[in-house]
Amino acid sequence: MPGTNLTREEARTRADLLHVDAYDIELDLGSAREGGTFRSTTVVRFTATTPGAETFIDLVAPSVEEITLNGVRLDPATFADSRIPLPGLAAENELRVVANCEYTNTGEGLHRFVDPVDGETYLYTQFEVPDARRVFANFEQPDLKAAFAFTVTAPEGWVVVSNSPTPEPVGEGDTRVWTFEPTGRISTYITALVAGPYVGVFDTYENGEQKVPLGVYCRPSLREFLDPEAVFEVTKQGFDYFQEKFDFPYPFAKYDQLFVPEFNAGAMENAGAVTLRDQYVFRSKVTDAAYEARAATILHELAHMWFGDLVTMEWWNDLWLNESFATYAEAVCQAEAPGSKWPHSWTTFANQMKTWAYRQDQLPSTHPIMADINDLEDVQVNFDGITYAKGASVLKQLVAYVGQDAFFQGVQAYFKRHAWGNTRLSDLLGALEEASGRDLKAWSKAWLETAGINVLRPSIVLNTDGEIESFAVLQEAPALPAGAKGEAVLRPHRIAIGLYELNGDALVRTDRIELDVDGPRTEVPELVGRHRPAVVLLNDDDLSYAKIRLDEDSLAVVTEHLGGFTESLPRALCWASAWDMTRDGELAARDYLALALSGIGRESDIGVVQSVHRQVKLALDAYTDPQWREQGLDRWAAAAEEHLRAAEPGSDHQLAWARALASVARTDGQLGLLAGLLDGSVEIKGLAVDTELRWTLLVRLAATGRADEAAIAAELERDNTAAGQEHAATCRAARPTAGAKAEAWASVVESDKLTNYVQEAVIAGFQQSDQRELLAPYAAKYFAAVKGVWETRSHEISQQIIVGLYPALQVTAATLEATDAWLASAEPAPALRRQVVEARAGVERALKAQAADRAAGGR
Repeated sequence: MPGTNLTREEARTRADLLHVDAYDIELDLGSAREGGTFRSTTVVRFTATTPGAETFIDLVAPSVEEITLNGVRLDPATFADSRIPLPGLAAENELRVVANCEYTNTGEGLHRFVDPVDGETYLYTQFEVPDARRVFANFEQPDLKAAFAFTVTAPEGWVVVSNSPTPEPVGEGDTRVWTFEPTGRISTYITALVAGPYVGVFDTYENGEQKVPLGVYCRPSLREFLDPEAVFEVTKQGFDYFQEKFDFPYPFAKYDQLFVPEFNAGAMENAGAVTLRDQYVFRSKVTDAAYEARAATILHELAHMWFGDLVTMEWWNDLWLNESFATYAEAVCQAEAPGSKWPHSWTTFANQMKTWAYRQDQLPSTHPIMADINDLEDVQVNFDGITYAKGASVLKQLVAYVGQDAFFQGVQAYFKRHAWGNTRLSDLLGALEEASGRDLKAWSKAWLETAGINVLRPSIVLNTDGEIESFAVLQEAPALPAGAKGEAVLRPHRIAIGLYELNGDALVRTDRIELDVDGPRTEVPELVGRHRPAVVLLNDDDLSYAKIRLDEDSLAVVTEHLGGFTESLPRALCWASAWDMTRDGELAARDYLALALSGIGRESDIGVVQSVHRQVKLALDAYTDPQWREQGLDRWAAAAEEHLRAAEPGSDHQLAWARALASVARTDGQLGLLAGLLDGSVEIKGLAVDTELRWTLLVRLAATGRADEAAIAAELERDNTAAGQEHAATCRAARPTAGAKAEAWASVVESDKLTNYVQEAVIAGFQQSDQRELLAPYAAKYFAAVKGVWETRSHEISQQIIVGLYPALQVTAATLEATDAWLASAEPAPALRRQVVEARAGVERALKAQAADRAAGGR
């Protein structure tokens, strides 16, 4: 629908016409426990540059009861296609809209959740990108900022939190009224409302005379697991670091963080009222990597209070800058903030964020970091590895290029110059040019306006004495994938070259050279005449964004001694390079498995260990020759059991190996071990078989036919929580029977009753890699259903189905042919086409990798 899918030109036209002053929004949530609809009343005051002109205001709602513009009643029947026409504007205008809006169970708009533990109802809003209009009428675009004043009627005994500090409620009877003070000038998508019988813990951030109230909230059923002290500790470190680096005080009156149920993203940067997925309240033992990830999310959203909330992009073209800056900020804060528990955050960044970016940048949908966002459908599928991870990688490169001090001096000027306003990329680059003295136009064109990824390789020639006769860095620009727009380009890179020698079993850096790489060949005369080191590592310290290849001699040493690097970052870079070579078919999947088996036992960084676990499993499932796959899975499962039994009792590594074994257990002995751990007849010293691990074990037992419905129901009775119900849905969908698959498919595709989280759980159970034959008939069903799903479901729900149920396990030419036939005949919308094309690319890559693995088996 054109009204739902606002275009950039429509937004630009409206922004030229309007200046929005303020919204007064009244929401009656008094009957929220019953669900259905709620009454929403919006009064918005705005001016128009051209009196007599016409525009529209956005609203997604079942019905509109009243539209009054400047005292004149308009016909509510004019509301159509998510828009209310506003004819005959005056210079100064006041609009009143009364509507009946719907609660959702999709994580969009005003999400309604009933906790099975206490039977209570919990609400929260999620508005990015265009979903504030599901709750109140508004001009839904980021550059029409305004002040927002919420008045909320809700059940007595509830907690209500919004962007402004929570007032004392008034009233009698079954409901109360909360009247919030107006906000500063902010965009619609960062307004927020959270309501329900949440519980809160409170603290204060103090810095001299500055005092910022802090709150952390969750549902009562999770309170025993909440660790507010840890959340406050990271938050305060972020306040200290960002206020110093940004030289701008925190701009809002308070800072609440609310862990809410069934949240689609990791978190959302609502001004002063951040919402986070409540899986970050850990019900069971998790590894330190989970705490690091939560801390990164906390810091990411806090950085957004300045970059995104105080100063906001004019249009979604600069979404990348919003998210990339926060992603860079979270990592640099963890690396540098005094007292940080994760000073190795750049290792995690290289291991996870950049791997995500490299994958995204090699898809047919690759695009420049500064993407051309024509409409809302474009932006909704652009929350991707380029927008977040590649953009942050490039910002890290920019910091290395201009220097960190100059970078933050430019950021400081940017905040002061544009506080409470909207900006474009040129505004930030201009501030950085002033601070650094560098012309960034060429840098911006090369890095932000082109797509694709470069490859850096060392070229080393030795003389007869084993000394380096010549050394050069070779840069390649692989052709963009078929269907991608633009052309591959070579770029300027600021990199370091690390030289490593073996000291016993340890690989120790003996020297480091930092230089600029530009063009296809860059000579490095500083290395000429030196003895050839054991390992030459390009892009050491991970300064630039590029795929790195090791020379033959270095690769041989790394294959034997990868775990010997004394620092975690070079290990992560080598792991990432090996994985990327595997995905590209340059390293056979069976050889990647051999590398993993050789090096992972010495890997101390738990985040890297868990990433390698996931990558090995994917390599075995998708990239190995099917004729050899069973042999590879046997080797990996046996190694997982061996490492589990040998791990230090109670350690993170022990838990990680337990989960790895549970994902791949296949023999009677291995499955018997899982069953024994679950029923308590087997014990591994130090391994806590707690709630979440029990479900992990049960999913595998259900998928292999070792656990039936009775076992699933019994486990759900032990854990009859929202999370337990989701896990049970996964177990039921994972069962290896035609009936279980048919039931799961019908519940997701043929019905729209499932909540976002239960649907996601069912899809996760449905797609089991060792059930390919059972799932084969659903390939045709997918192509028959996918367009209807796109046209009838919300964005979040449809995306889960389109991506999650694509027949990715059917790695055959027939899957590619079926996909191509559908793309040719279905005339899908651009956003739908992109999602299917990306899924197709995974099958195409797997076929190429399988061919490489098959060839390696013939050596």
